[in-house]
Amino acid sequence: MTMTLAIVGRPNVGKSTLFNRLVGKRLALVDDQPGVTRDLREGAGRLADLRFTVIDTAGLEEATDDSLQGRMRRLTERAVDMADVCLFMIDARAGVTPTDEIFADILRKRADNVLLAANKGEGSAADAGVLEAFSLGLGEPIRLSAEHGEGLNDLYAQLQPLADLYEEKNAQEAPETDVIVDEDEDDPDYVPQPTNAKPLQVAVVGRPNAGKSTLINQIVGEDRLLTGPEAGITRDAISLRTDWDGTPMRIFDTAGMRKRAKVQEKLEKLSVSDGLRAVKFAEVVVVLLDAAIPFEQQDLRIADLAEREGRAVVIAINKWDIEDDKQAKLKELKESFERLLPQLKGAPLVTVSAKTGRGLDRLHGAIMRAYDVWNRRVPTAALNRWLTGMLEQHPPPAPQGKRIKLRYMTQAKTRPPGFVVMCSHPDKVPESYNRYLVNGLRLDFDMPGTPIRLFMRGQNDANPYKGRKKAGPSKLRKHTEGRRT
Repeated sequence: MTMTLAIVGRPNVGKSTLFNRLVGKRLALVDDQPGVTRDLREGAGRLADLRFTVIDTAGLEEATDDSLQGRMRRLTERAVDMADVCLFMIDARAGVTPTDEIFADILRKRADNVLLAANKGEGSAADAGVLEAFSLGLGEPIRLSAEHGEGLNDLYAQLQPLADLYEEKNAQEAPETDVIVDEDEDDPDYVPQPTNAKPLQVAVVGRPNAGKSTLINQIVGEDRLLTGPEAGITRDAISLRTDWDGTPMRIFDTAGMRKRAKVQEKLEKLSVSDGLRAVKFAEVVVVLLDAAIPFEQQDLRIADLAEREGRAVVIAINKWDIEDDKQAKLKELKESFERLLPQLKGAPLVTVSAKTGRGLDRLHGAIMRAYDVWNRRVPTAALNRWLTGMLEQHPPPAPQGKRIKLRYMTQAKTRPPGFVVMCSHPDKVPESYNRYLVNGLRLDFDMPGTPIRLFMRGQNDANPYKGRKKAGPSKLRKHTEGRRT
């Protein structure tokens, strides 16, 4: 997760010009008339060795109604709330206007980090405006010329410590994954327990209006998140700290993820990417489905993304309180789950009602079971006994008449479990045989639902003469003649 920089200011101060310079492309329309930018535009920004997400916003105007200007202002305010750093731009040639003063006051209240930039700062005509910018109370202004690329060194100097701060914060919050297993570990059943310093990180994901925010409010025990019947109320990924039945947790509420073709609003594109980042920051991902319309294409994509990222997955079916024939529906859901998500075979499937709070104890139990399996360790001796049985039951194929020999197996990682098999011709082991072994691991070592990584690795034969050229007849003759003499 990178730092996010939102460029804000009143219309026509040069926000889009700076945006284009930071992303290195002419992505945003630029013109002398004010109000050209109406949507939020996101790009991958770079400044020397800094990498960050940059957002170009519509010009802040004083409108507060439902007019186009009012909607643009609300969109920009949302970008301010989502961003880690706000770059507030004024026009140095025009000086500080009453509108600038109003928005400087808004930014002081809403934004965590505000940098002030006096744009169009080339030449002596801008001197008075740069000095006037001090009166906004946002620190020393950065004198910029976005059009000519002047002052970017000063911008870099202000951004660098903030980028380091967010990089350090992200490193602290990122879950520990792909943990290398020590073969000498005394206790193979060891599972790290969540603590207040390192809480269990859970992301709740799903399509819009599945009830994610309502569910989290029930877990936390108070209305911390805005909810309602309209789809798409939650716009950015919000994390809440809580103690759920004695387990310290950080729960991420994410924006609903719709099909890409339907995501037209720029803000929603930002929200979806924010939700995808939340999956990467989670240890357990709860995929919340609507009981009335479960396992739609987008639900399957979200669950598959969590599996590819190597996270433990729990499937939760919401709005169970309004379901009539619960037994028949549950049977249908389990059959659909096994058919549509074979890569998550055995993952917990629980029914809940976010509205009434029914089923929350089952959900908590399912999350903790999924977390335990995600940390599962299997002793090497047990693995190799198991591998011998699997080979006897179903030997690997012999492509081009070459028999593949699987010699040795060990667990290399946990979170999620990862195994290495030493074998001959690792590149010729078919995917179907890999699946056979993975399904066997799930069943025999009680690892339902969790992603399992299986790596085939080549192993050199013990023959010391392998690879040497054979001696030709003439060399052999000389060798024997020499011995006779």
